[in-house]
Amino acid sequence: MEASEPSLSGRTEDTPSSFLSLADWPGPALEDLLSRASELKAGRARGETVRSLEGRSVLLYFAKPSLRTFVTFDVGIAELGGHSVYLPFGQVSIGEREPIEDVARNLSRWCHGIVARTYGHDVLEDLARWGGVPVVNALTDLLHPCQAMADALTIQENGDLRGGRLVYIGDGNNVSHSLIHLAGRMGMKLTVCTPPNYAPDAAIVRRGLELAGSSGGEIHLETDPRTAVKDAAFLYTDVWASMGQEDEAAERRVIFAPYQINRALVGAAPEGVKILHCLPAHRGDEITAEVFESEASLVFDQAENRLHVQKAILERLLA
Repeated sequence: MEASEPSLSGRTEDTPSSFLSLADWPGPALEDLLSRASELKAGRARGETVRSLEGRSVLLYFAKPSLRTFVTFDVGIAELGGHSVYLPFGQVSIGEREPIEDVARNLSRWCHGIVARTYGHDVLEDLARWGGVPVVNALTDLLHPCQAMADALTIQENGDLRGGRLVYIGDGNNVSHSLIHLAGRMGMKLTVCTPPNYAPDAAIVRRGLELAGSSGGEIHLETDPRTAVKDAAFLYTDVWASMGQEDEAAERRVIFAPYQINRALVGAAPEGVKILHCLPAHRGDEITAEVFESEASLVFDQAENRLHVQKAILERLLA
């Protein structure tokens, strides 16, 4: 069954040509992406076919390992009628074998868009600057905007996106950074709770607060987990040591132990609180197996929603 044409009601002259940071996108455009993601999700369940990327080729450049990000982008491109080309890091070694400006200009002659998962955020910015085709941030050490959009869709499906407080507990990493941008742009209530020396990047926080001043959002930083969760509708955590921080894992495990999402911490939150995790999860570290597998857990809904929001993003940029 064919689906209806995508809605572009959120497109404005200010909408960027790439998807690098949620802070760059107007709130109405993000709203439209969530709406379209919901449409695509419902249509997929009905067996509808959408061919909005017919004739489009999308490069998948992955310098970091991936399960959810790679599979959901690859499947999403195929389901929209496009063609994906996988380029592993070792195949080209951008910046080593060939300058990034040359790689970007080559790729833009062949492909209609680039999905990149890298360490340095500057790599994505350079790809967008030199390539001239849309670039989608599939994760950098600084930001993870596609994950935050999947989180927003999951919250919207299971509660009040703006009225319910989202409490992130753990490391002030790329996921927390994109949640700060999301809350600022969409007027959400967000608390980020970290150990004192592991707070989110100060510039990210300043930008989030600036955006929240216009959207009506609330962004708070906290160091005491039990204080942070007292009015939570959603509790969110991530691994304590991200890719590239493996040497710090043992030290971080000691520092972050009081920040584990476990039965006691969930018990300090309001009844009915929901649990979020961007995965992969280390049961027994940032979250206990009991909480991870509980009825309150929405972690696999989040993972599924990566597919739908990324299809909406690709469609917006490339259709």
